[in-house]
Amino acid sequence: MSACSDSGGSGTSSGGSKTVTLVSHDSFAASKGVLKEFEKESGYKLRILKDGDAGQAVNKALLTKGNPQGDVFFGVDNTLLSRALDGGLFQPYRAKGAGQVRPEYRVDGGKDRVTPVDSGSICVNYDKKYFADRKLAPPKTYDDLVKPAYRNLLVTENAAGSSPGLGFLLGTAAHYGDNGWQDYWKKLKANGVKVVDGWSQAYDEEFSGSAGGKKAGGDRPLVVSYASSPPAEAIYSDPQPKTAPTGVATGTCFRQTEYAGLLSNAKNPEGGKAFLDFLLSKRFQQDMPLNMFVDPVAANATPPADYTRYAVTVPHPATMAPGKIADRRDDWVKSWTSIVLK
Repeated sequence: MSACSDSGGSGTSSGGSKTVTLVSHDSFAASKGVLKEFEKESGYKLRILKDGDAGQAVNKALLTKGNPQGDVFFGVDNTLLSRALDGGLFQPYRAKGAGQVRPEYRVDGGKDRVTPVDSGSICVNYDKKYFADRKLAPPKTYDDLVKPAYRNLLVTENAAGSSPGLGFLLGTAAHYGDNGWQDYWKKLKANGVKVVDGWSQAYDEEFSGSAGGKKAGGDRPLVVSYASSPPAEAIYSDPQPKTAPTGVATGTCFRQTEYAGLLSNAKNPEGGKAFLDFLLSKRFQQDMPLNMFVDPVAANATPPADYTRYAVTVPHPATMAPGKIADRRDDWVKSWTSIVLK
């Protein structure tokens, strides 16, 4: 994704700056024309600073909150939200268009410290060709993944630093309960699960079903990714196939919602507010699916036909109350690390 501006040279650090800076994880993307429309309508020059995987970006934002790198942060999700809120990362602002956000995505008890922007499901993806060539049925559920037939086939991300990796861990905790998820991960480790640092490494390098993985010699036909990854693979293929080359094990999904917020101590809070308004605009919400491959949260936004053509419906993704995530996340990650990485 090419940002409208990669430097803040046209603005100043004063409250009258005409540059607004968005800090995000590496996966933020939008059509150039849509971002130009924001600049034209708001009068602000947009600078985009990408800061690694979601977990890394959130941690860095917390460390720099006294003198933030930007005005708005995008990409904190429900797995990490309490860490950001408890750390005082954001200041309250109710974005225009907040009334269009579907109720299931609203959080924070009306305090408006964050704005829901998109949603999706973290799920295991599979390489259709791999399983078809071997006449092996792809896995559908968590239980399937620990079966001998799928030994040494799965790659996942580190739950301690990666958002999808943490989401997959939380999905297993939601499914197996407080007393069962650890035994499950012991079985998964015994069945040869591979752990890498982040999503890009897992999907683009290790997964045999991705365009990048094919080039890099990736040999893992199962990867923790998103329910929206198959549309991305299909749409970026040339020519576009009738069906996506990758599938989703819909019994392994955990719902993820991403939020944006006005950073505490933002140097250009008015510009930040304008950008938060823009993130909930119908134009941006309908642009997201084909750029970030996520679902809009605004009720008045309709995903493009090319996206829905390949999209995978997840009927019952696992969910978990934000309070429980806040209470248990750090302990779970510590236990997970001792089980899987040692």
